[in-house]
Amino acid sequence: AVLYHLLHSVVLLALALYANSSGADVRWAARFILAGVVLFSGSLYALALTGIKPLGAITPVGGIALLIGWGFIALKIARRP
Repeated sequence: AVLYHLLHSVVLLALALYANSSGADVRWAARFILAGVVLFSGSLYALALTGIKPLGAITPVGGIALLIGWGFIALKIARRP
């Protein structure tokens, strides 16, 4: 969880710097990556700290949000002239 949190925090910083000069694709990517980090890493942190097993069911939703965020980044790169 920590590695994914660190990696995606750097990506969010890069997206924030790039978002001023780009379109909505980057903003949607940032939203999905932020949601993914909160759901994915947050659920794993909560699971590790509390031991409540149902929190692990939230983790795949965060992973899907991260994938969607990366998909928006790929779309932005593919649409670049």
